[in-house]
Amino acid sequence: MSAAYFITGTDTDVGKTTIAAGLLHAARLAGKSTAAGKPVASGCAVTPKGLRNADALALLAECSLPLTYAEVNPVAFEPAIAPHLAAREAGVALTVQSLLKPMQQILARQADFTLIEGAGGWRVPLADQDNLSDLAMALQLPVILVVGVRLGCISHALLTAEAIARDGLSLAGWVANIIDPKTSRLEENLATLAERLPAPCLGRVPKLKHASAEAVAEYLQLDLLD
Repeated sequence: MSAAYFITGTDTDVGKTTIAAGLLHAARLAGKSTAAGKPVASGCAVTPKGLRNADALALLAECSLPLTYAEVNPVAFEPAIAPHLAAREAGVALTVQSLLKPMQQILARQADFTLIEGAGGWRVPLADQDNLSDLAMALQLPVILVVGVRLGCISHALLTAEAIARDGLSLAGWVANIIDPKTSRLEENLATLAERLPAPCLGRVPKLKHASAEAVAEYLQLDLLD
């Protein structure tokens, strides 16, 4: 039975891709087929094969289905800036409709476990009044939230969960990615998140020296997902 999720974060640089790759790796270890999509990525390197984004490459490496880079990341921009600004500078109309079909094609592959990864936090602007959250709504995917654990993360996490619910989507689970292990009252903060977020915690990932997908997978529990 196939399952698919949209993965978002409480902010940018909270380890969304690190956790996504870990989840995909955990699924593969459980004998599941995997696929992933990164609909839009900015901050790409120029290569002989075209623009390549490190996050999208990390996701592609954990896909067991034979997907091409262009299928995983159909829209790529070189500057490491907000996607809607990068698109504007490149003269590209970045709308939900332009991203919807490529992601539907990945979902149509019916992998046992599929992740579609957003960019930044939940309410990332696209063109006009479109937001990346509108893509998750169009795909009607349950959401996995990566909480970057540091000072201030509780408010960010709860506001994001509220926005997801207001958009009519379910929060399937969340992951505590401990960005700052010196966070004051760390255990109390994690307990508050567990009490207040309306979904199971899929794992607590410590700050790892080498945060490979294999290393991260050890801290995650896929069986807690619906």
